Amino acid sequence: MNMPFYVAPEQIMKDRADYARKGIARGKSLVAVTYRDGILLCAENVSNTLRKISEIYDRIAFAGVGKYNEFDQLRIAGVRHADLKGYAYSRQDVEARSLANQYAQILGQIFTHEMKPMEVEILVAEISDEAGTEQLFHILYDGTVNDESRWSVLGGEAEAISERLGDLHDADLDAAAALRAAVDALAGPERTLVADDLEVATLDRTLGRRCFRRLGIAEVDALLGQPRAASGEAPDGAAE
Repeated sequence: MNMPFYVAPEQIMKDRADYARKGIARGKSLVAVTYRDGILLCAENVSNTLRKISEIYDRIAFAGVGKYNEFDQLRIAGVRHADLKGYAYSRQDVEARSLANQYAQILGQIFTHEMKPMEVEILVAEISDEAGTEQLFHILYDGTVNDESRWSVLGGEAEAISERLGDLHDADLDAAAALRAAVDALAGPERTLVADDLEVATLDRTLGRRCFRRLGIAEVDALLGQPRAASGEAPDGAAE
């Protein structure tokens, strides 16, 4: 009888973590920043059809980086969970915290027990009627949950982008200033990003019950101070 080849559990976990991190690093980064009226989410994304940022429920947004098909499965599961809970109880019972815990359990289970971990990082963001109470739950590929307050950065260059964002961010910024700070942090000193390169959405508490709003290319241009040429405007949206 042949004995199975032994690999230390620590080595297995390290190999899975390295595999997931390499997959995530191949994609583009994403930033969520708080501002005066809510939360702005900005992703580097040249696709017009594949969205990194989406609405989950009235005041809750979802964002993901890494493998699109994997984080989109999680997005769909989150929408279904929120809809069922809101229908069975009340809309006020749907919270980002409980949704983030559900995601953490799913990702942790897959990371521990499956051969291949999910190559994703996701963000669940929620706002309330009161400024300064925004919630940002950053969930890693292994199910680790980070509760962040002022901003959150997802993706392979998160450390460098977060450092740049720390020099630019202020919670009292308006939407235009918050977008410029997010774009400058994503681009860094050696690149320039324009509206066609970006996917942008906000959770804006001034909108009423449904706070999620996706910004079109023309509006992103205007907020960045980059007016489009008179020859025409590109279609709304951008994602990956």
